[in-house]
Amino acid sequence: MAKITVYNVREFEKPMYEDLNHGRFDLNLLTEPLTEANVDTAEGSIGVLIDGTTIANADLLAALKGLDVKYCFTRFVGYNNIDLDAASARDIMVARVPSYSPYSVAELALTMGLDLIRHVPEAADNTNQGNFILQQDYFANEIDHLTVGIIGVGHMGAAEAELWHNLGAHVVGYQRHPDDNPNVDFVSLNELLMQSDVVSLHVPYFPGENDLMIGAIEIGNMKNSAVLVNTARGELVDTDAVSDALVDGNLAGYAADVIPNEMAIDGKQFDSLDDIPNPELLSLMKHYPNVIITPHMGYDTQPATQDMIRVSFQNFQDAIEKGETENQIK
Repeated sequence: MAKITVYNVREFEKPMYEDLNHGRFDLNLLTEPLTEANVDTAEGSIGVLIDGTTIANADLLAALKGLDVKYCFTRFVGYNNIDLDAASARDIMVARVPSYSPYSVAELALTMGLDLIRHVPEAADNTNQGNFILQQDYFANEIDHLTVGIIGVGHMGAAEAELWHNLGAHVVGYQRHPDDNPNVDFVSLNELLMQSDVVSLHVPYFPGENDLMIGAIEIGNMKNSAVLVNTARGELVDTDAVSDALVDGNLAGYAADVIPNEMAIDGKQFDSLDDIPNPELLSLMKHYPNVIITPHMGYDTQPATQDMIRVSFQNFQDAIEKGETENQIK
């Protein structure tokens, strides 16, 4: 039976791995991320399963090769933490999970948008400081009077559109090549920005191609009362432009489950907010409660986690039995 070592497994996830394994692999479930310091824990394994907390650089991949590891798979969609050229040079296959329950991220995006529209963070912050006065700023609209703009109507964007539509909102979408979607009226990006009360971003990030696709010009085309939600990638939004717009009253709020250069911040605990090693992010977060930042938790639901595990195990089974998997990168 082939041995697979899985890293950064939380205790409550272990039964899910065992149940979905169906006796196919000898599982070595470890709670810590894979690093060069603990790479020996993969000894005897034909493959390792990592997440975004591991930086699989050339040195780590060389160490895995020295242990006869043939597969370095990620259970995430993104794989920019793996040096693909180094993996290919060492004949180590890389594969990913291309999709999982789209409602996991979609529900968080909807929740964030609604929280900002209904001023929940601001009101909760005030009451936690003893201020129970009904502020004029809490005045809000209702869902069936909102226009919600979805930029990127793929699996997750379509799922969020469905949720908003079912709640009564008018949903517009922007997609370069739109599919038929009964929940969405497709418009140009500029029309979406001008019409929407909530703008939600669901596009993949292509370095060098769509960096900072939402910047000062795009924010300037939005309503002053609108909120922007980003559960896609931090690099897609110009955080300086967001901060400036909040100061100038040209944007009502910003919510994000992703941040630029998140590998330096996610998974870490700082003694105080001021210790965050990213001045732009720090400046943005100072605008709380008009800015909500969460620690990349959109995927963190039971159905999504089960999907990640299930597809990852199928990737290993296909790679071992067929020499390839439809989800391989290299």
